[in-house]
Amino acid sequence: MTIHKETNADITGIRSVEQAAFGRSTEARLVDALREKGKLVISLVAEEGGKVVGHIAFSAISTEPAAEEWRILGLAPLAVAPDKQKQGIGSALVKDGLELAGRLGYTHAVLLGGAYYHRFGFVPAQRYGIRSAYDAGDHFMIVALTGTAMPVNVMMKYAPEFAEAAC
Repeated sequence: MTIHKETNADITGIRSVEQAAFGRSTEARLVDALREKGKLVISLVAEEGGKVVGHIAFSAISTEPAAEEWRILGLAPLAVAPDKQKQGIGSALVKDGLELAGRLGYTHAVLLGGAYYHRFGFVPAQRYGIRSAYDAGDHFMIVALTGTAMPVNVMMKYAPEFAEAAC
């Protein structure tokens, strides 16, 4: 398996993996919309035998109140082809994506997810008074990518394409 930045040749494979992994087209539409609007900051593909078997996307997150000292990305979505799950592909994509985000100067990443993400250092964001537009409780999580302190008492705002893709 190899991991590389998305290319135009990967787009159809990304859509297929997103749809198969989630059993719906919402996430594929989201990735397409973010791509079309130039909002995919990081888009990595896992490939095996010339076929896309996994994908991870990161897009910029803003805060309210605005805070210039933080550069935050939202991890969404992460998808692995159903027949390739539980083989370390998702973990490799998350690790590579977070590492690249840190190298690009991003200070934090947030996501909506479950206990799976604790292994990468994600903790419930509400510990720091951090909220999102999605009422997700402990499932809204954050990780520091650098030695920067955690934001406190802020609202994390996803790109409008997240709400639009759900429609």
